[in-house]
Amino acid sequence: MDPCGALCLRQLELPINTVRRTPVTLWTLWTFDYTMYKTLFFIGLGSFFGGIFRFLLSRFIQSFSIVTFPAGTLFVNITGCFLIGFLYGLFERGNVLDGDLRLFLTVGLCGGFTTFSTFMNENFMLLRDQEFFYFILYTTLSIVLGLLAVYLGQFLVKVW
Repeated sequence: MDPCGALCLRQLELPINTVRRTPVTLWTLWTFDYTMYKTLFFIGLGSFFGGIFRFLLSRFIQSFSIVTFPAGTLFVNITGCFLIGFLYGLFERGNVLDGDLRLFLTVGLCGGFTTFSTFMNENFMLLRDQEFFYFILYTTLSIVLGLLAVYLGQFLVKVW
């Protein structure tokens, strides 16, 4: 799934392909139009700044910690959750920002800052829409499969 996810795209009220209004297929990945390149540029730029902010803020917060608890990462994750919640709340008030700026701030900046904020926002939307089964399924699978994937990745490195 992309960094934002289908729920975020629905909330942004942007079609996946803003010109043709069709889903992106393997073929259309090679035949992007100008609008798609512009969108990808804004997302990439936001991701660039979000990653830098994540690194600097996490490192700054962690420098005050005297234990090995990842306080910097925790702070970044919670800050990212607040930021994405604030932005989507702002977007729901009306058409306050154009689509490219919305993608820059949410998919790009917040996605580069922390994908945890996207995970939490998608869970919030599932709860808000009373999709409790999908909330439990998504949360459980994300945590369990995520931990298993980390274990498998480290295990493969050790045996390889």
